[in-house]
Amino acid sequence: MAQEDHRLRGSESAPPPPPDTADSAVGGIPALPDDVLILIPTRNLVLFPGTVLPITLGRQRSVVAAQTAMRLNKSVGLVLQRDPSIDDPIPVDLHRMGAEASLLRYVTSPDGGHHAICQGERRFRIVEFLEGYPFLAARVERIPEAEVTTKDIEARLLNLRNQALEVLQLLPQTPAELVNAVQSVTSAATLADLIASFMDITPREKQEILETVDIERRLERISHMLAYRIEVLQLSRQISEQTKGKLDDRQREFLLREQMRTIQKELGEGEDAKAQEIAELTKKVAEAKMPAEVEEHAKRELARLDRMPEASGEYSMARTYLEWLTELPWSIESGKSVDIADARRILDADHYGLQKIKRRILEYLAIQHLNPGGRSPILCFVGPPGVGKTSLGQSIAKATGRKFVRVSLGGVHDEAEIRGHRRTYIGALPGNIIQGIRRAGARDCVMMLDEVDKLGRGIQGDPASALLEVLDPEQNSTFRDNYLGVPFDLSKVMFITNANVLDGIPGPLRDRMEVIDLPGYVEDEKFEIARRYLVGRQLAANGLTAEKAEISDAAIGAIIRDYTREAGVRQLEREIGAVLRSAAMRIAEGTTQHVRVEAEDLTEILGPPRFEGEVAMRTSIPGVATGLAWTPVGGDILFIEAARTPGNGRLILTGHLGEVMRESAQAALSLVKARAAGLGVDPAIFEKSDIHVHVPAGAIPKDGPSAGVAMFTALVSLLTNRTVRSDTAMTGEISLRGLVLPVGGIKEKVVAAARASLSTVILPARNRKDFDEVPEGARKSLRFVWAERVEDVIEAALVSQQTPLMADVAGQ
Repeated sequence: MAQEDHRLRGSESAPPPPPDTADSAVGGIPALPDDVLILIPTRNLVLFPGTVLPITLGRQRSVVAAQTAMRLNKSVGLVLQRDPSIDDPIPVDLHRMGAEASLLRYVTSPDGGHHAICQGERRFRIVEFLEGYPFLAARVERIPEAEVTTKDIEARLLNLRNQALEVLQLLPQTPAELVNAVQSVTSAATLADLIASFMDITPREKQEILETVDIERRLERISHMLAYRIEVLQLSRQISEQTKGKLDDRQREFLLREQMRTIQKELGEGEDAKAQEIAELTKKVAEAKMPAEVEEHAKRELARLDRMPEASGEYSMARTYLEWLTELPWSIESGKSVDIADARRILDADHYGLQKIKRRILEYLAIQHLNPGGRSPILCFVGPPGVGKTSLGQSIAKATGRKFVRVSLGGVHDEAEIRGHRRTYIGALPGNIIQGIRRAGARDCVMMLDEVDKLGRGIQGDPASALLEVLDPEQNSTFRDNYLGVPFDLSKVMFITNANVLDGIPGPLRDRMEVIDLPGYVEDEKFEIARRYLVGRQLAANGLTAEKAEISDAAIGAIIRDYTREAGVRQLEREIGAVLRSAAMRIAEGTTQHVRVEAEDLTEILGPPRFEGEVAMRTSIPGVATGLAWTPVGGDILFIEAARTPGNGRLILTGHLGEVMRESAQAALSLVKARAAGLGVDPAIFEKSDIHVHVPAGAIPKDGPSAGVAMFTALVSLLTNRTVRSDTAMTGEISLRGLVLPVGGIKEKVVAAARASLSTVILPARNRKDFDEVPEGARKSLRFVWAERVEDVIEAALVSQQTPLMADVAGQ
């Protein structure tokens, strides 16, 4: 039953006695003309003409209105409130259209409630609210229902009736009286109002239908609402039937299987699915050629599986375990006899340069060829991104004819990722090592452990420690995965690891590997790599051929110099791909059949150059020196800038410097002060000036002692007004005795100097032992100065004459 209000307002006075006639004023209530209706506000109820609804009256004014209407035999107007939470609505809170209704019955229940049964008669529109009544009253305009019959209305009537009957069929326990009423109604307006009254829509939507006077628009709106609800009900029934069907199918399948099992048992014939499965697994165990210990364990698991009922939750886990045991390559090998000449040819075809690296790999393969049963060392390729570490592993696999599999270790923080999960856990699986061997299908595969320096560590254990057994040739022949629970021989696997930074690898793990450093490429090597490999690879990737598109040698060189600044060639390949995509678009558009990209075309395709040679510009004034730095992705050049301002002898250091680098700056200044006389510097300058040392790119943290020489040179350049040679870079640690001490990363730093088109590099004399590691291309393009003391650095780095402008300024 629709309810108008549940709360009574005791402060309202009792209704006055009603007048005897509608046209007279009785008991202080003004007369009610025919065009005036007594209004009853409703919270969530919309009455339509032709329908009968019961309502509950809770507000005192509504009770007075209903009682007065009954005594005067007057109709009432039911009007929906705009906000149902308002207890005492005023005219502005009501909609302007409602339904006029006659009160068929008015009842007061024993508990004091007031109830009425209303029959809708017609729509009305409020013209004016009237005052002076103890209830809401208004002058209204009654809206007659125009019974217009056209072909369009007849068609919409027929469609609406069919839709309503379809909805009633989809609803459970639909009253037959309602179905008969829908079938018997012939008036379009009456049918529309009847359907709107029982539709499950919001009061606001019902009010919108009530306010739709035009019959065609009303039929169309209700038809759209019914169509939406038909789809919802059909989908709901479909979901319910599917769910019921799934349950019925499972129950039926279970009963049929039980009956079949019982019949086969009684007849003593036939073999069920479980028996076939056990037979297949038994055959696989026999064909897997497992070690004796493992085969015995597998047979015990088979016997346990045979005794286990299929409905048991552990049955599928045991079956999966046996499948893993039988699918591992316990005795399958894919390698072939190593041909050193053929391996050399493959390495030369796949990689340009890297002669030392190739020689070490060929030595490794030669030992494998001469001593196949020997234990293999673990190679670890260390170098910046994009220098070909992973592709070297693929080339080794190709040269040896072995399967290649890659296991990524970056971000792994769970020991179980290496050793596997124990079978007691739901969804347990072997670790990545065993999974990789299964993917390779051979126990002598080449396994690349990628990003070994980025292993994490969490509460689940230390994966780096779990790798110790995997990579130790003395232990990995009996590697035991937690999931398998039996030893697996990893000694035949050729493990190759790669890393960007050697410091990220824990000491015990690093001790088990033979480290091979891959330096960054110099410009000449990048040019050859691009011309031999990258251009062809990108032509194929973009659907082009050499006959359709080509990049000139000058354009390749310009891309290397002006658009890339990296140790490897990964960004270079991306830029070449961008150039060829532009050519592919022109060819696809039909504007040309052949594209040749020259250096002058790059600005239009790639934009203005991203990198410029700024060494000469930065070192064109005293106080600026070019240093060499080591980074995790290769070497780089580093600028040290020094300035002198009036002050009291302070040293100011900026550029996000670490503690060691700050100490190097202080040591450099102390050394300059100690040797001021020999350098031609007035000692009084230090008392009257502040020295500011800045290392640009201040957002990047910098640390280490190797910038000491560059800082000393920058300070001497500043205080003597002699510029540092623009083609010279330097590295080395200084002591207060004026010695140049050795530093690390010489190879990466020299490559960075060659990449920056410098011509001279000043290095500590005690780093001569690292000269052999410098790539041949960098050796040919650079002049090396080996410094024992800081005097050697000053002599090689500073120009002999003072800068004229700065000398004039210093003399004023």
